[in-house]
Amino acid sequence: MAERDASTATRLLLASRPLSWVNTAYPFAAAMLLAGTGVDVRLVIGTLFFLVPYNLLMYGVNDVFDYASDAANPRKGGAEGALLPPRTHRLVLGLAFGLTVPFVVALAVLGTPWSWVVLAVLLFDVIAYSMPPFRWKEVPFLDSLSSSIHFTGPAVYGLVLAGATWDLTTVLVLLAFLLWGMASHAFGAVQDVVPDREAGISSIATALGARATVRLALGAWALAGVLMLFVPFPGSLAAALALPYLMLAWPFRSVTDADSGLANRGWRHFLWVNYLAGFLVTLLLIWIAVL
Repeated sequence: MAERDASTATRLLLASRPLSWVNTAYPFAAAMLLAGTGVDVRLVIGTLFFLVPYNLLMYGVNDVFDYASDAANPRKGGAEGALLPPRTHRLVLGLAFGLTVPFVVALAVLGTPWSWVVLAVLLFDVIAYSMPPFRWKEVPFLDSLSSSIHFTGPAVYGLVLAGATWDLTTVLVLLAFLLWGMASHAFGAVQDVVPDREAGISSIATALGARATVRLALGAWALAGVLMLFVPFPGSLAAALALPYLMLAWPFRSVTDADSGLANRGWRHFLWVNYLAGFLVTLLLIWIAVL
């Protein structure tokens, strides 16, 4: 029994993707602080929510409803995706939704009608991405957009919750962030072209093919960098952050569908490049704050 419990606990941890916790908590916290709220109860509760419960909801639901295809995918069962046997599905879904509810109630009490709307849309997007009958992850192009909203959404929610003033700079940064997320999802889908097709799962990569999808991702990253050039200095320096992503994906620009699994070599580096990019963004935000 102890071994089984330990195995289940490990799977639950993997289902929440610990390496990606910061990718959702950081945009929310940064948006709140940039809006000038300071450290308050909304920031603390929201950051905790987007750190763990939000990720367990997002990835846990995905792993439950993707079990059949994940079982045939050699990438699954580690940091790149948990493999949740059917006996854990009820537990995972119960915890994912159960941990979400108290945070949502607290944020609703502390928020405004507009923040309620944004949070509701964000949570619906997270659920609809994986759960039937929506399964947006199987609708080419919508899959990349929906996935990107998972990460851009917390930043938007943070700005709305803080009552921030929207201007052109804010819009440009969010659009660049959205493009970055869409490119990341599209490139990530390339490595699964073969197992997805064998499982009858559609994605932007199965629709366009591996080569075209990689090139689309390269274009989206490049456009994100160009948009940041129009942000006032020193924010415009963030345009350079597109370069490491372009460099990692460039070797796979001509990958064939049959060899699409090779893209995993580049994708594995992305997990760590995200941390480097986040560190550099933090330094840049500190610089902007002290100007």
